[in-house]
Amino acid sequence: MSKPLHIAIVGPAHPYRGGLASIMETMGREFQRRGHKVEIITFTLQYPALLFPGKSQTVDTPAPEDLNIERAVSTVNPLTWWRVGQRLRRSRPDIVLMKYWTPFMAPSFGTIARLARKNRHTRVICQIDNVEPHEHHATDAMFNRYYLRSVDGFIYMSEQVHGELMAYTNAPALFSPHPMFEHFGTAIDRNTACSNLQLDPSVRYALFFGLIRDYKGLDTLLEAWAKFRRKNHKLLIAGEFYASRDKYINLIKELGLEDDIILHDHFVPDSEVKNYFSVADCVVLPYKTATQSGVTQIAYNFRVPIIVTRVGGLAEIVPNGRVGFVTEPNAEGVLQALERIYEGDTLERFREAMIEERRRFSWAAMCDRIEELYQQL
Repeated sequence: MSKPLHIAIVGPAHPYRGGLASIMETMGREFQRRGHKVEIITFTLQYPALLFPGKSQTVDTPAPEDLNIERAVSTVNPLTWWRVGQRLRRSRPDIVLMKYWTPFMAPSFGTIARLARKNRHTRVICQIDNVEPHEHHATDAMFNRYYLRSVDGFIYMSEQVHGELMAYTNAPALFSPHPMFEHFGTAIDRNTACSNLQLDPSVRYALFFGLIRDYKGLDTLLEAWAKFRRKNHKLLIAGEFYASRDKYINLIKELGLEDDIILHDHFVPDSEVKNYFSVADCVVLPYKTATQSGVTQIAYNFRVPIIVTRVGGLAEIVPNGRVGFVTEPNAEGVLQALERIYEGDTLERFREAMIEERRRFSWAAMCDRIEELYQQL
């Protein structure tokens, strides 16, 4: 890049919790490291409490001192959309970089993008997670059209998303895989991690990690585990319920899995993630639908072998038989993958292969693609 850029990032950031905020903050730091001027504009209100299924949207940790983060956008207050859009129109950043994962964000983001572009200088680039949401609503197509057609160019992370995107716009789009989450640190001693989580270190653990939503197929995994059952093996489920808790608790009882399941049904803060991945033999993503998943990138960071289903872009991230297994999205397929991953030295071979495979998932590569796309616009 010949000259430093002014980049305004619009999307989740501190004090909002979760992977999306981590992504925007990590990219902000990478762009700052390259000498660019970075500001991050995040929400005063992301979701109304009525629409948020979890317990809390925010964290109470101090704001990062190395980033310029301003809370200015309420997704339900159009006046804030207008204010932010007009301010960006006047300040003329080279890039407005947005994260898009749900049509609920379309009215606010689309308005901000359209206003910012009126200066005929600013280019709006979107790093897009999903086009079609996992839970559908009647307004999805209308909202998607409004936002997606306000964007100059896209960075997509799976071919499924690219295909869906082309139904709405022919704007330039470049592929870059989901980077690896490195801010969780490195693996710690397994006995220490077990002690931290009050787990028995003599037991082998397979891990289901992340927010529990119906499309993620936890019911499929439970049905597979009921047939897999082995002495000294347990399924560790860690994540907050965004679906009916009773549904899954009842299924565990129906399958007689009360003694085989360890349930930590709460949001896992960043500081505790290393404990779960340090005790796990493998992580299982039995998704029924998907685009990509940040959980795979956490697994790569900790070198934990992965089982995924053949949906969306998951198979693009997990080479079958090298760092994990790709299987059909049903209980029989997940069962076979569990049986295979515990055979012989498979887990250790996969861990070794992850050292090389994870090199393709860097934040530098993602930011390179964003700069490359900007030069094309």
